[in-house]
Amino acid sequence: MSDVWLVVGLGNPGAEYERTRHNIGQMVLDALAQSVGGNFKRHSKARAMVLEGRLGIGGPRAVLAKPLTYMNVSGAPVGQLAQFYGVSAENIVVVHDELDIPFDTIKLKRGGGEGGHNGLRDITKVLGTKDYYRVRTGIGRPPGRMSVSDFVLKPFSSDEVQSLPFLIDQSAQAVYMLLSDGLIAAQQKFHTASESS
Repeated sequence: MSDVWLVVGLGNPGAEYERTRHNIGQMVLDALAQSVGGNFKRHSKARAMVLEGRLGIGGPRAVLAKPLTYMNVSGAPVGQLAQFYGVSAENIVVVHDELDIPFDTIKLKRGGGEGGHNGLRDITKVLGTKDYYRVRTGIGRPPGRMSVSDFVLKPFSSDEVQSLPFLIDQSAQAVYMLLSDGLIAAQQKFHTASESS
């Protein structure tokens, strides 16, 4: 088994989506990139921007990836990168927005359902398994009668923007801890932190 991790941040390409709720996965990848050093570059064999290196000094080896496809067809670049780097599902981490948990909350899991998240559904279809890790960054539910699709494609509210840098930083730390210390340790730290906040 490869000792390299593939960490994928989900989102939509293009400047108009950059700061929307659906793109929080890619915001977390940008935060992780700071600990690797260097810049994302277009991959030659996959529709994705990638950055290879260690997370922190002596940390785990990782390929950070931001698909260049739209969210609903995230599976192809993930599958292409997994094949290129020889990474199996148990070494894949997908960082994504999560409607089913409140804003400012982080949950981690391996496997399980996709909760109506089309990006995850497409990844599962391409990989042929649900057994990859997910770092679920809470964005909460839409207010009133706003549709889910409108909500996820809107920027964060002015109140949310205040604490967004902390949420992104905590999500990046959750990825790091998952890779270095394992799922249970990361769940114990970040699930408890979410419940006490």
